[in-house]
Amino acid sequence: MRPAPVLRALLRGRSGLAGTLLVGLLVLSALVSLVWTPYDPTLARPQDGWLLPFSGGHVLGTDRLGRDELSQLLAGARATLLTAVLSAAVAAVVGLALALTAVLVPRWIGAAVVQLTDVLIAFPVLLIAMILTAVYGGSTWTVVGAVGIGAGVNLARVARAEAGRVLNTDYVLAAHAAGSGTWRTVRRHLLPNIAPTLVVQLSLVLSVAVLAEAALSFLGFGAPAPAVSWGRMLHEQQQYIAARPLLVVWPGLAVAASVLGFNLLGDGLREAADARLRVRDATGAATTGSHDDTDVRTPVPEAS
Repeated sequence: MRPAPVLRALLRGRSGLAGTLLVGLLVLSALVSLVWTPYDPTLARPQDGWLLPFSGGHVLGTDRLGRDELSQLLAGARATLLTAVLSAAVAAVVGLALALTAVLVPRWIGAAVVQLTDVLIAFPVLLIAMILTAVYGGSTWTVVGAVGIGAGVNLARVARAEAGRVLNTDYVLAAHAAGSGTWRTVRRHLLPNIAPTLVVQLSLVLSVAVLAEAALSFLGFGAPAPAVSWGRMLHEQQQYIAARPLLVVWPGLAVAASVLGFNLLGDGLREAADARLRVRDATGAATTGSHDDTDVRTPVPEAS
């Protein structure tokens, strides 16, 4: 999968372009929050509580404690992006480790790994988070571990199927016959060929991580106060939704836009990584055959 054609195909498609813009907005917000926010997102000023948007120098208003809503959204973007990226990294390590173990070790060990993967899939992310919270306490790492393990076992199932397909191809068998070692084959043939599938799956893991982080923070399993997160903002403002609905709308829109962005980016990457779809988009016709308007019927002889 060459980066340049895939990137062009990604930006040419509507899903890929929309996903790139939404994810780019999330990344930009997180980067901006590292160097600048309008106010300290954790600073409470009760005298400025419940300010409406564009009043008192607060673009999106303030909550009941006088904390600036825009500053909290920017800080929440940083926490959300960090959690999503770390969760995807853990999922990649767990998924690849389980998948490679299942296809490279002796069959009886591989079967046990497959059974372990099926058992772990039965555990939802929330249950894993509750177990980790009971042992280590609520924190960002608790969310990362729960989402990473939960998404990693699902990734392992997809990666195992792809790895098994690649290992049965003629060029891999020829490499083995030529004396190529196992890890050389994995490095030069297996990983490059399953990379497109892994990239697409990891982009979807990012969307799951954003939603899971918000849900776990909302339920109290995320980082404790004064850490800022979109899920915590929703939790703190839910009882005031009738009086100040916009304070719930902003973080809710941020979560929805981020999840939608990663999902659209995953769809765009799937289409861009498929060479057949790229050729079809470029030519305007399917590659399985061509159709034209030429009349190929056998002419009927005229009557004499």
